Amino acid sequence: MLGNRFENINLKGDIFGGVTTAIISLPLALAFGVASGAGAEAGLWGAIMVGFFAALFGGSNTLISEPTGPMTVIMTAVLTSMMAKYPETGMAMSFTVVMMAGAFQILLGTLKLGKYITLMPYSVISGFMSGIGVILIILQLSPLLGHSAPAGGVIDTLSVLPDTVLNMDVSELFLGLLTLGVLFYFPKQYRKYVPAQLVALVAVTLLSVLFFDADSIRRIGEIPAGLPSLVMPHFNAEMITNMVLDALVLGTLGCIDTLLTAVIGDSLTRKEHDSDKELRGQGIANMISGLFGALPGAGATMGTVTNIQVGARSPVSGMVRALVLALVVLVAGGLTEPIPMAVLAGIAVYVGFNILDWSFIQRAHKVSLPGMVVMYGVMLLTVFVDLIVAVGLGVFISNIIIIERLSREQARKVKAISDADENDVPLTDNERILLDKADGKVLFFYLSGPMIFSVSKAISRQHASISDYQVMILDLSDVPMIDVTVGLALENAVKDAQDADCEVLLLCPNQETRQQLEKFHVLDLINSQHHYHHREEALRVALEHVSDR
Repeated sequence: MLGNRFENINLKGDIFGGVTTAIISLPLALAFGVASGAGAEAGLWGAIMVGFFAALFGGSNTLISEPTGPMTVIMTAVLTSMMAKYPETGMAMSFTVVMMAGAFQILLGTLKLGKYITLMPYSVISGFMSGIGVILIILQLSPLLGHSAPAGGVIDTLSVLPDTVLNMDVSELFLGLLTLGVLFYFPKQYRKYVPAQLVALVAVTLLSVLFFDADSIRRIGEIPAGLPSLVMPHFNAEMITNMVLDALVLGTLGCIDTLLTAVIGDSLTRKEHDSDKELRGQGIANMISGLFGALPGAGATMGTVTNIQVGARSPVSGMVRALVLALVVLVAGGLTEPIPMAVLAGIAVYVGFNILDWSFIQRAHKVSLPGMVVMYGVMLLTVFVDLIVAVGLGVFISNIIIIERLSREQARKVKAISDADENDVPLTDNERILLDKADGKVLFFYLSGPMIFSVSKAISRQHASISDYQVMILDLSDVPMIDVTVGLALENAVKDAQDADCEVLLLCPNQETRQQLEKFHVLDLINSQHHYHHREEALRVALEHVSDR
């Protein structure tokens, strides 16, 4: 299985891709590690562990996996809540959640549910991701102003913001704003050669060393050069429900982030990834990352696109990238010591700004008013309430809106005519002549397209006056499927017709639809001699019934 993915090795492109994406990942990994509260080393080792093992076991050739903004936001919330309640074991419990999230991803991949993960309305995904971006920006406001991030998340950060502003550290704010200035205004023509994040990290750090007192600026400090210590899984009976829920959120977000990035990668390489295998690979990578106390990760769009653009064609690039980062940690870890915290906060704010779905935000009101309401609603719920509530409510409301629209459309395809002059039903000239001869005594009940539960009312309305007719032809020729509710509605329609002494003739040549009718016992209600495959035949029989009466 592994061999198939390593057949297209382009050694030069893969090595260049690995080195290039390692340079891009370094400042982001440091920023996410610090932003999460687990430390810069947790971010770096997360980039190494997740990047290496996801590349080795995943289902995409060129996907770059690492700690991402959305995953960092969730991990920050997990760490904050666990450490607040259990200062001694909270860290171990948090990384146990990471392992559980990885196990959940493996389960999804094993059950072959990968293709369903991204089946979410775009307005929900957009609102959720934009909400994550807003959270990331808000959480970095205190570090940007020279203070440690409050432990309570968004609400606490906003509540202490006035005091934070009044007591801001001007030097750190200057360094943070300078970092943002470099990131936003670094010339585009140079970005293809060197990432803006690395330029900002190196340039502003050098500036802080040359012109600011070392003790007046909060800095990362030296990162331990050895391998990370194992974190044994730790469970707490009181928190097990919260741990499971956090793991589900973390795992699901990682799946969505990864598979959306993999689709972008597919569009660039013209190759198709294996979504189920990719989820298993991500799950293995996150379990190992959690075991070593490193941040969880997912597919990263910027790294993946860069990797492909510089010529990478196999998973070797992702593995080279991880090895380059490991070399930095093990050999040159001391180089990160003077990096100011405000610089990393600036990088994190920039990432949050880019996570915001600006393209949809700018045109949401023009595209769809309900979609805009859902998007902003999900975004606000994500920021101020809860991630699970935001996505769950967003998906529910979006589905209700879609079902309502589908209902209106499908209701138009439920037709009942007794006059051939009506053009609502696709009848041939001969069939119209036969219907005219019935002199309004035959009701031609025509349904088309998939019949879902929402059209049951339309079926009831159309056959409400069934007592006015002697024969009802139930035409399901153009119906590929019916659900339980529609099956019961058809059963009631047939029973009402028979109670009104109205003969029922059935047109249902589609074998799958017949099987569904059989399950709902609709076929049992209609005399088997009155089952037909052609409209003209059914109309002639209906005409005979009318004549006999």
